[in-house]
Amino acid sequence: MAITTAASRLGTSAFDAAKPVELRSNWTPEDVKIVIQAAYRQVLGNDYLMQSERLISLESLLTSGQISVRDFVRGIAKSDLYKTKFLYPHFQTRVIELNFKHLLGRAPYDESEVIEHLDRYQNQGFEADIDSYIDSGEYDANFGDAIVPYYRDLVTTGVGQRTVGFTRMFRLYRGYANSDRSQLAGSSSRLASDLAKNSATAIIAPSGGTAGWAYQPSMQGTAPSRTFGRSSPGSTPRLYRIEVTGISLPRYPKVRRSNKEFIVPYEQLSNTLQQINKLGGKVASITFAQ
Repeated sequence: MAITTAASRLGTSAFDAAKPVELRSNWTPEDVKIVIQAAYRQVLGNDYLMQSERLISLESLLTSGQISVRDFVRGIAKSDLYKTKFLYPHFQTRVIELNFKHLLGRAPYDESEVIEHLDRYQNQGFEADIDSYIDSGEYDANFGDAIVPYYRDLVTTGVGQRTVGFTRMFRLYRGYANSDRSQLAGSSSRLASDLAKNSATAIIAPSGGTAGWAYQPSMQGTAPSRTFGRSSPGSTPRLYRIEVTGISLPRYPKVRRSNKEFIVPYEQLSNTLQQINKLGGKVASITFAQ
């Protein structure tokens, strides 16, 4: 069942009625196709997969019954395709976050879990670390040999779940239509700060949801120098910081919507808000800049 009655605003409604994808003993070729698609979507973080990128040999082994769903998931996670999408371009802490999400269906619960996998990766290598997720008792208890991993902390099962897992998951999960390679924060860790402080993670609703949007400040915490207008002679020295999400500049080719900050004097505040509205942005907050 849904973990929250407001699931539609958080982007979890796609999982409310969905059942785990399982390859049963009496499977048909059509069942295998469904499992293959579900495994690609889960392990590759809902990233677009071109036909030429498909792991045909691995698919054939599953289709012929020579490997289990667990081994198919393992093969995807160890493939050059996975490494190219998630290992090589990202910081190692971000890689571990994604491994947790893709293979165990949850976010790391505490910093010790990240440190454990970081040590294993450095001492034994990437493939040994992948095995540690898939051969774990947690994976076996939740997915076994026949079930495709899914986002467990987006639904209530009561089995080994922690409240903090639900909140942390929303820093990794940005909506059903979102890809793990197309997020605003790029290759940086989403949870490092909260895990280090052992603090609860705030839920930031996915952009583009029914009513969901969220402003995320720059990682450097610095305000931009760009403004919509300048103070005129005799104007007040007070400046305001406007935090905006979802703004889309009118240019070609069309670019992905982004979050921005603007510093403006009081005299330009009303005009700036009007321009933000024309650009499709939503104001997250207005505070004193000085």
